[in-house]
Amino acid sequence: MTELRHRGATDKELQHQNSEDKGSETEAKERDGASDNETKADPGVPEVSVTADDTPEVLNKALSGLSSRWKNWWVRGILTLAMISFFFFIIYLGPMVLMMIVLCVQIKCFHEIIMIGYSVYHSYHLPWFRTLSWYFLLCVNYFFYGETVTDYFFTLVQREEPLRILSKYHRFISFALYLTGFCMFVLSLVKKHYRLQFYMFGWTHVTLLIVVTQSHLIIHNLFEGMIWFIVPISCVICNDIMAYMFGFFFGRTPLIKLSPKKTWEGFIGGFFSTIVFGILTTVKLYPFQIHSIALSSFASIMGPFGGFFASGFKRAFKIKDFANTIPGHGGIMDRFDCQYLMATFVNVYIASFIRGPNPSKVIQQLLALRPDQQLHIFNSLKAHLTEKGLLPALEEAA
Repeated sequence: MTELRHRGATDKELQHQNSEDKGSETEAKERDGASDNETKADPGVPEVSVTADDTPEVLNKALSGLSSRWKNWWVRGILTLAMISFFFFIIYLGPMVLMMIVLCVQIKCFHEIIMIGYSVYHSYHLPWFRTLSWYFLLCVNYFFYGETVTDYFFTLVQREEPLRILSKYHRFISFALYLTGFCMFVLSLVKKHYRLQFYMFGWTHVTLLIVVTQSHLIIHNLFEGMIWFIVPISCVICNDIMAYMFGFFFGRTPLIKLSPKKTWEGFIGGFFSTIVFGILTTVKLYPFQIHSIALSSFASIMGPFGGFFASGFKRAFKIKDFANTIPGHGGIMDRFDCQYLMATFVNVYIASFIRGPNPSKVIQQLLALRPDQQLHIFNSLKAHLTEKGLLPALEEAA
């Protein structure tokens, strides 16, 4: 009996051990499945086709003896120098050319993102998707550029009767244009594609928010002075280059899963290099050095998160780049993902710490009033200056 009890106990222990082994195997499988799911795309999201190698044939032949790692380094380096040269060239051409370039970059970035959506869901043959996307881009640009022209060129606009009418009813016209597109979208709804059409409607509007709104802020920064355009963009460029260099030569510690090639060594090296760059480029422009430190700090600490956001977006659709416009770099959006975030910060920074009341805008608003309103403001201002004791002094000086 004792032996039977012992055997029974032993059998129970073996069963318990086997159940624990099965449980551990199940947990291991679940962990393996979870890790596999991280590497696999969402089965509900179609995959975008992978673009072919876009490196020019001349560079391919010249760098044919190098490994893929060093070949990519040289391609990126050569194209980076070319883009920096182009950047200084358009600065030399002046503000108007810069604004046109910003508009062209905005349109190309919008095109790249919209084409990803169209490529992913092309098989559904959604009615009017691309047409409405470009129509909404036109409406939003009409609104933003109209606001800018009215704000900064008020005197010129008031001289021409057609421009004055367009300026007066600008927001109503902008709303009417958007409402037309909205009605077109509603009329295009197809019963079997409702969810997908609303998804792509949201896709278009989020793209407009990210690309068009922030590119408009770049133009606003430009109107505040060329230095608010050159220094922030240069800081982002410096951080991109130096982070890549430090990461290429010294990178060992992964920084974030969204961008496996990003390292802590590159992040830290880019930070200190950008701070030094920001100070050196404005060493003779005190007190702008203080602002430069703030700009370079944001460019090196928070700016990369624009790139991480773009990386997450690309990984969601299993694509390497937004496009293959620039060999070794990808699309235009791949180069401007951090710039857009930087432009928003600069605009907020100027509005919070730099910009004060603008007398010219006050005068513009006064000139738009009726004569009786202008006279009332004149008398009120005269009484205020007289009370302060400033008006007699001004009269004596005159």
